Amino acid sequence: MTLKEIIAALERLAPPRLQDEWDNSGLQVGFPGSEISGVLVCLDVTEEIVSEAVSEKCNLIVSHHPLLFKALRQVSDATYQQRCVVRALSEGISIYSAHTSLDNAPGGVNYRIAERLGLKDLQWLQPREDGAGGSGLIGELPEPERDSDFFMRVRDLFGVRCLRHSGTDGRQIRRVALCGGAGAFLLRDAIHAGADCFLSGEFHYHDYFENGGVLLCELGHYQSEQYTQDLLLEYLRANCPGLRVVKTALNTNPICYDRFPQR
Repeated sequence: MTLKEIIAALERLAPPRLQDEWDNSGLQVGFPGSEISGVLVCLDVTEEIVSEAVSEKCNLIVSHHPLLFKALRQVSDATYQQRCVVRALSEGISIYSAHTSLDNAPGGVNYRIAERLGLKDLQWLQPREDGAGGSGLIGELPEPERDSDFFMRVRDLFGVRCLRHSGTDGRQIRRVALCGGAGAFLLRDAIHAGADCFLSGEFHYHDYFENGGVLLCELGHYQSEQYTQDLLLEYLRANCPGLRVVKTALNTNPICYDRFPQR
């Protein structure tokens, strides 16, 4: 199967037209005519991920976060992005990223989060004018949950070691807004949509003061989008028959949460 054919399949799920204007979804490294023998799916492209692709005999990496957001000023070894590009080219490995094109797509990243939470009656928080997709989602829990119980369930569902959230007051949570990754830009939309709680990967400090009475729940960027890897794995296996697709065994979250003893 050629890279061009795989890209065509991926772009049926995550059309490039849905990506935000600042983004760089799409082909990062490689040549469309290349024959692909194996695919490694991941959240982030790092030097360790490229090494894993080599060891797994995968000559295509499909990531959620793009390796390249800005143009490279040189191709050398000055940054990890440059080193990844050099190594990938030397090993014959292509790289493709579906970022906000997948965030904003029906059935994409935010739908996977909503599915894990058990939300129904989903609507876009910020619909696109053409009706083809949107940013963020809002939906209903099957039954109301006490705020502290909901936060604990979220913590366990997403394997979060340190869940940041608004102070609990015993209120009932029924209407939940969400956005994987950095979703603070949708806070006004969540308030306007009548959310009881807004769950995202990261918020700003002052969002907690200016939340309009909506409880905020901050998972961490990686934790909120980690199941995107499963989404890509399942989709490629279903839509590219005969293609070997594996999920990375590496956790690429660069942020650590530790409790150090007081001195």
